[in-house]
Amino acid sequence: MLWPGASTGPQLFGPPVRSVFGPMNGEVMVVLTGALVVVGALCLLDLLLTFGVIRRLREHTALLSERRYDGPPVVGVNVGETPGAFAVVTADGAPLSGPAGLRMVAFFSSFCSICPERVPTFLDYLRANHVGRDAVLAVVVGPADEPVPYLDQLAAAALVCTEPDGGALAQAFKVAGFPAFCLLGSDGDVLATSYDPAMLPEPVAA
Repeated sequence: MLWPGASTGPQLFGPPVRSVFGPMNGEVMVVLTGALVVVGALCLLDLLLTFGVIRRLREHTALLSERRYDGPPVVGVNVGETPGAFAVVTADGAPLSGPAGLRMVAFFSSFCSICPERVPTFLDYLRANHVGRDAVLAVVVGPADEPVPYLDQLAAAALVCTEPDGGALAQAFKVAGFPAFCLLGSDGDVLATSYDPAMLPEPVAA
């Protein structure tokens, strides 16, 4: 027997709960989700554009470095011609006159910012092509009292001469900029010139 107002048992379920995500809230969530997707896509696009700009800047910098001289070539002596006469004394005290016997002449400068970067490439070229020390002349242009940190590296692989700006060797080869690399034939004629030794062809066998 149940007393009036008595409960028939525990209520397992309370009154129905209304969802906070009603029809209007559901529309808001859709809008927010779409906005987040758009923002994420824009961020991704911005990152891709940034990486693209950085890559293009690097390519542009490399291109400017490779095309540093748009005017006359770095060595004014034309291919097939012979450099002018010169008579100098190397750092070893040996006299040197004319290009006979030389296969490569390289010009560096103490006031050239890119010259230190070209030294390892120059040495790699000599090693890869088996060019002997006595067939290579490295000319370092600059004040006599100004130290050149890579001078010993050059001396290990080439005959070395130092001279002031506008010296005899630079005039003989009509050097217009630094660094400059000149590949010579067995008769002393110019075979190729470049600002980068990696762009030179292989030496012709004597």
